[in-house]
Amino acid sequence: MPKTTKAEKVDLYKLHKSDYVTPREPVLVKIGAARYLTIDGQGAPSGAEFQAKIGALYGIAYTIKMTYKFGGKQDYKVCGLEGLWWCADPEHWMSQPRESWQWKLMIRVPEFLTARNLKEAAAKLVEKGKGELEGQVRLERITEGRSVQVLHIGSYADESETLKRMEAFAEANGLKFRGRHHEIYLSDPRRVAPEKLRTILRHPVG
Repeated sequence: MPKTTKAEKVDLYKLHKSDYVTPREPVLVKIGAARYLTIDGQGAPSGAEFQAKIGALYGIAYTIKMTYKFGGKQDYKVCGLEGLWWCADPEHWMSQPRESWQWKLMIRVPEFLTARNLKEAAAKLVEKGKGELEGQVRLERITEGRSVQVLHIGSYADESETLKRMEAFAEANGLKFRGRHHEIYLSDPRRVAPEKLRTILRHPVG
């Protein structure tokens, strides 16, 4: 009888390479529907709420992943952090006070994850004495469609110039920004110097 092999671990970055291109100059991309674990909040990214909700999001993400891995189900790689950003004046959100910024933190997950997986993960964390913020995590499907995308290298505080280049590129192609600004974090700011941070910036256009 032929030897069976364990199913290869799912890597969403490999499966969706075109979603994670890192061009030095803005380009147009087409982003299909994707499923995410998400948690919403408001305030400066240096604030306690932001950091606490990152912890809650990852707590859920790894609890579900381990359930799949040790339950003999399809294993998968946990993706990195992403975020949507906006405020009452979406066209000029970066110039607004950081306390007014609204955000949705996200971790992309495979399509086979279910609402039941999320509910069970939250229940397990409650048993461990957690769950207050973990209960705010949602499973959402987000579709951005045609977008402008570019790799930003440097501090998050310096993104405004990169955003201007993105907007100019969109206008040169007869398009305008719409929807919410999207950031995909490729570096850990706890381990990488601000001037070397790598972040994919994406903004839907139409």
